Amino acid sequence: MSNPYQDAGVDIQSGYKISKFVKQNTHNKNIGNFGGVYEIPEGYKHPVLVSSDDGVGTKLLLTNEAKKWDTIGIDLVAMCVNDILSQGAIPQYFLDYISTGKIDHKVEEILKGVIAGCNQANAALIGGETAEMPGVYSEKDYDLAGFSVGICEKDGLLQKQNLKAGDVLIGITSSGIHSNGYSLVRKIFFQDHNFSINDVLPEASGKTLGELLLTPTKIYVEDVVPLLEERLIKGISHITGGGFLENIPRMLPDDLTASINVDVWPKLPIFDILQKYGQLELSDMYNIFNMGIGMVIAVDPAREIEVLELLNETKTNAYTIGELVPKESQSLILKGDKL
Repeated sequence: MSNPYQDAGVDIQSGYKISKFVKQNTHNKNIGNFGGVYEIPEGYKHPVLVSSDDGVGTKLLLTNEAKKWDTIGIDLVAMCVNDILSQGAIPQYFLDYISTGKIDHKVEEILKGVIAGCNQANAALIGGETAEMPGVYSEKDYDLAGFSVGICEKDGLLQKQNLKAGDVLIGITSSGIHSNGYSLVRKIFFQDHNFSINDVLPEASGKTLGELLLTPTKIYVEDVVPLLEERLIKGISHITGGGFLENIPRMLPDDLTASINVDVWPKLPIFDILQKYGQLELSDMYNIFNMGIGMVIAVDPAREIEVLELLNETKTNAYTIGELVPKESQSLILKGDKL
């Protein structure tokens, strides 16, 4: 006897298999219920919850081209939890949404990345939704969304008014392009130059374009949470779409601007490659991409060395890149020999 729902293109058994897969890989017995359950940790006097939802943009299109889906879930978690950190909160839990034309092996691969990202963020995966939507998506196409919640004391929220001129800006390195700017990235490499995902450019040190472009977004929980717990951070900017120009001013009061020396930190090869093949001005690069710095934190100058030592305890991961100065006209000052 035929199943009318399956005849319409939806296989409900595949959804059950996904729930079972997540249960087996997270040890969360509540997966599959109608709502995720999370108990607020003890010890908070006046806890506030900070939430974030996000996606991964057109980066996910490259996963189908490369037939590699096991890291895009890390990107999804990263985009949410890094924003939560920027408010001064510690990520607690995460939920995912995956929609596709056909639930197949790619969904389990995506979820492997989600689970890995949650482990890196020390956040519980408490639920999610996998929707099979024939007619909306082709069998190979899919989209992702993530939602996360963090917690902190109300007086631990990072407030713009606490920043002042002279505060030091420390940049924490990125892993690559992260998950922003991929519409331009794809245009440069795959439309303007007709490269393939498996091409190895001479500047790429033997890596394929797929390997370079699918490097997952860095999750900053391990770096930043110890600093938040010690109240060493006064402000945080997560460098996402819009690069330095859009994101750094978001953490600042109206009377301050950031002065940054772009010659301080080593640049990742992917940005030189992008600039070369895209024929982009260096100033535009800083207004689009993270340029090797995925998170900028503001600290009291008296704590600068302490913060750098904590961040660079195992390897060089952070650099003093500038300071806050009184604002005259520019919302951001970028300095460097090549600008």
